[in-house]
Amino acid sequence: MNAFRICLLLVAGVGITHIAVAQFFVRGEVKDEKGRGLQNVKIRMQSTGLTYSSGVEGSFGIPHKQRFDSLTFILEGYEPLTIAADAALSLQVQLKMQAHTANRQRQQIHSISGNLDKKERKQLAAGEETYNALIENSFLEAARYPSTSLILNVDRASYSNIRRFIHMNSAIPPDGVRIEEMLNYFNFRYTEPPADSLFSFSSYRTSCPWNNARQLFFIQMNTRKLDISKVPPANLVFLIDVSGSMDMPNRLPLLQTSFRKLVDHLRPSDTVSIVVYGGETGIMLPPTSGAEKDSIHRAFDGLSAGGQTPGEAGILQAYALAEKQFIKGGNNRVILATDGDFNVGQRNEEQLEGLITRMKQTGIYLTCLGVGMGNYKDSKIEALARKGNGNFAYLDSEAEGEKVLVTELIQTLYTAADDVYMDVTFDPKKINGYRLIGFDNKRGAYSDTTRSIEGGEVGSGHSVLALFEIEPKEGFAQEETIATVLLHYKKPQDSIKRETSFRCREVPVPFDSASSDYRFAASVALFGMMIRHSAFVKQVTWTDMISIAQKSANPFEPLHREYLSLLQKAQKIYSPLRRKRGRY
Repeated sequence: MNAFRICLLLVAGVGITHIAVAQFFVRGEVKDEKGRGLQNVKIRMQSTGLTYSSGVEGSFGIPHKQRFDSLTFILEGYEPLTIAADAALSLQVQLKMQAHTANRQRQQIHSISGNLDKKERKQLAAGEETYNALIENSFLEAARYPSTSLILNVDRASYSNIRRFIHMNSAIPPDGVRIEEMLNYFNFRYTEPPADSLFSFSSYRTSCPWNNARQLFFIQMNTRKLDISKVPPANLVFLIDVSGSMDMPNRLPLLQTSFRKLVDHLRPSDTVSIVVYGGETGIMLPPTSGAEKDSIHRAFDGLSAGGQTPGEAGILQAYALAEKQFIKGGNNRVILATDGDFNVGQRNEEQLEGLITRMKQTGIYLTCLGVGMGNYKDSKIEALARKGNGNFAYLDSEAEGEKVLVTELIQTLYTAADDVYMDVTFDPKKINGYRLIGFDNKRGAYSDTTRSIEGGEVGSGHSVLALFEIEPKEGFAQEETIATVLLHYKKPQDSIKRETSFRCREVPVPFDSASSDYRFAASVALFGMMIRHSAFVKQVTWTDMISIAQKSANPFEPLHREYLSLLQKAQKIYSPLRRKRGRY
């Protein structure tokens, strides 16, 4: 078979009739300004209106019945380009990145305050952090910096990873403590949105138990719950790491058990595929209906670990399979399960982010599940999930696997809104200053990023809690509005940017009289700050923090009981460190 015929067979979206009459072949490559091939660029032929896609490394080949035509190249984040095409020549196409996309190629930022110039950001990045790459958010003057923006998403990995370290009787790496994910884990005080809205909002204010001069200010957002019987069909491609590092009970066997439970809840309209990467990369289960549960179970049970970790090759094959089975209007998602060790192919975060950013243009979501200990690469899992328009979780036990993939199946796998972020603007006439707790940024992102922010994904029926420490001014009516929330989002598979707003006005409540849910949330945030060695809670003792948790926990809630047990174990781990170091 000659090269011309091979290329014809590789062109996607071209019917047999078109192939039969093709006399010419329009070919070439699409690259970015750095000479890197761009995959999945949409290529529209002017004369026919047909759309094609570039392949691996940006190459394309299109059979055509005429020598000359015009082609338009479209890729999200790049400027569209239309050129004249001559089938006698190999086209070398370069797409220019749009300005806002260039900003996104920098390190991911989780929150940012307005009016901070580059010099001030660098000073904050260098000033207060001594333990790890995360920069704890500072207390800001509301008159100078009234607004702050923060990404909202469904990620909860940090809490289960913290739990793993505590069960190992080990101190937690401060870089792995993300307080917003710890709060996310508990899904506090879910309130169903009004019938005509996708979201509901509430706010709450109480005194601060670790600083008498300040108050705690909670903002809560809830997303509408989808009816499982009415959600669109799912096209799920499981991308499973079966390399040698996964050959441990808390890695591949844990995933096999967890995925079996998920499969039991799938419908006949859902489709499951399995791609593995390890000693070899390949399709272990072709697209299979959710009704064929025995076949899917056997495929999971037949997996075994061995070999290296060609993560790049596995990701490319999984996305290709997901795209081939794409369900228009459905839930198209790759579920990557790994200990995060990509030791063959593109390995660092920047390369992986670039790969996943190109892949998400297909409209396919990415859920990342981390497992294992010692070899678990949290930063790589996080980078993939955020760039892949998805979420990530850490599975440290069968119970956690069931929580993420069964109890919270709809939240984990069904998106309610994309590109979600929140602007919170404080009234400087009523607030002296504020500090966002959690949503901390990496040092490089904090010092280098522009003012733009890239939103996250929130799932069906999810509750997101943002917590601020504020210093109110004297002499204003306590029931007046102190802050305004503006939520930015897109509906799934929709490019239209939407907004909804909420005004925060509530009378502060003494902490001892506050709702038990908010007191419990305060204890979770305080726990995170203590194991991060925060400068803002130096005077708080473990006894103080545990007392707050015990008085607010629901004794009938298993997650609350487990949390109290973790605090007792953590106290034994950290108390000797405090006496030895003489400061915590």
